[in-house]
Amino acid sequence: MQKRSSFHFKYPPNIHELDLATMVNMFRTRGEPRRAPAGEYFACTISQELLKEGKWWFGLCYSQKAWDNLLTKGSEGFPLTEAELNVLGKVYMHEEEPPHREVIERSSGVTEKLAYLIVNDLRAFGFFQEDEGGFLRITPRGERALNGIARRIYEKRFMPEMLNNFEIKEDPTIEQAQKRDQEQRSLF
Repeated sequence: MQKRSSFHFKYPPNIHELDLATMVNMFRTRGEPRRAPAGEYFACTISQELLKEGKWWFGLCYSQKAWDNLLTKGSEGFPLTEAELNVLGKVYMHEEEPPHREVIERSSGVTEKLAYLIVNDLRAFGFFQEDEGGFLRITPRGERALNGIARRIYEKRFMPEMLNNFEIKEDPTIEQAQKRDQEQRSLF
């Protein structure tokens, strides 16, 4: 499906290079206000205006106005990206038979470390319900958030064609070498 807008939050394309501790720290501090040191300024990523204080997103700085404009309808202040669209959409599509969180994390289109953080945050924010077995169900709040990010990117309510259909990556297996029936000679 053709994207209509690129005006939404995006994770850095090389986020997979970060170690887990750095990724968790950057993920947890996204959206926090940062003040420029005395005598210095930040520049807003969208407007290019100089700022003394701005909202932080993985090394980028946004003015409050730009940040508010990037938030989507139904997100309730939660910054949504295409990764969240994929996660919310995949859970939404499996409403009769809820998917396990590991399946969602592996097929989210981002690293499993980042997908784990995203699923936890979406659950903590009330967009998902997770049972004791790790199966996810989308809430009405999650459906509103899903439709909000879908409208921002595609200018339509959510449809399955909007999902990036990523393959579930299985752990690679190592083929065992075949032994010959030969006796090893003693070196002593």
